[in-house]
Amino acid sequence: MARPLDPFTGDAALPARTRVVVIGGGIIGVATALELAERGVPTVLCEKGVIGGEQSSRNWGWCRQQNRDARELPLATKALDLWEQFGAESGENTGFRRCGLFYVSNNDEELATWARWGEFARSVGVKTRMLTGDEATERGGFTGQRWKGGVHSQADGIANPGLAAPAVAKALIALGGTVLQGCAARGIETTGGAVSAVVTEMGTIRTRLVIQAGGAWASSFCRQLGVSFPQATVRQTILAVSTGALTLPDAFVSKSISITYRGEGCHTLAISGRAKVDPTLQFLRYALDFLPMFARRWRNPKLRGDIDLIAWHGTTLCIVEVKTRTRRDLVPAEMAVDSDKQDTLRQLARSYLRRLPAAAREATIRFDVVSIYLESPNAKPSHIELNQGAFGWA
Repeated sequence: MARPLDPFTGDAALPARTRVVVIGGGIIGVATALELAERGVPTVLCEKGVIGGEQSSRNWGWCRQQNRDARELPLATKALDLWEQFGAESGENTGFRRCGLFYVSNNDEELATWARWGEFARSVGVKTRMLTGDEATERGGFTGQRWKGGVHSQADGIANPGLAAPAVAKALIALGGTVLQGCAARGIETTGGAVSAVVTEMGTIRTRLVIQAGGAWASSFCRQLGVSFPQATVRQTILAVSTGALTLPDAFVSKSISITYRGEGCHTLAISGRAKVDPTLQFLRYALDFLPMFARRWRNPKLRGDIDLIAWHGTTLCIVEVKTRTRRDLVPAEMAVDSDKQDTLRQLARSYLRRLPAAAREATIRFDVVSIYLESPNAKPSHIELNQGAFGWA
């Protein structure tokens, strides 16, 4: 198996001052710091752990244009060029290569959507082509099933997340940048309303400019400064598998699985639709910002009603009903989840469980109710309550 993260040795001394401090040593942080260093701007990067040690070494590694929104497609196209340019100019290995991405499907509507996107993409110079049923079945032969069609984005590719961030950090140091590992940023000092310093675990760095690239920690860091930064955390488990004599595509996705080559005979495998949303305080704080995305109501066409939100809290599967009110009436919002609604949610939960893998059906089930109160219909929540275990199976 390939090592999950390429080892990297950073700097030991904390500079007293610099022009820019970048907080966070993931791919966004190191790439931002590198761009500044290339422009001759003195830059210090502070990472609380190790470079690329969190999401940036665990992401999917796809560098793609396929199925991008038209508004972000030019940025994705430019990013692919930059990946190639970085490797050529720095000599560092990120594992990037344009291997092409394969999507397969048995859903006619999905295939039609890909075809429409392809017509638009080709009009702006993006290489993509639809696959026939025979071609898709050949590419996805390892799945052991027949496919109606698919799409191949020839110019897209992958990078190795375990190599990418450390490689960029090495190039940053070569240009004179400073990279501090094990150096968490704790806060920002201001003078006259302007940034004057960053306080870290290793000491204080005087600076006039800070770039926050702290990933999952960015929202909580910004909140102490009075800055609202809506952020939700989604967890997904992936497997590292040795393919042995089995020949797999470098990048492949279907409704059920996704796979990506990670080097040295190793692929990563994910089961689609198994991401977990934890009902944390932060999630509830920004509930209205993200519920439209997360609460894609689960329905069974044979049953009435739907489930607002399905989430995992540790090993507990949470069936969540969300109720919103513009003001506090005499009757609390959660009272709308009456016995009839509870029975409906129980039936839907049983139906949902039957669709899960056998092992997951043994999970503990909890029925929660989230009550959201607003000052006005379009306002931010003035109060949010989470009632865990609001009712049970009986």
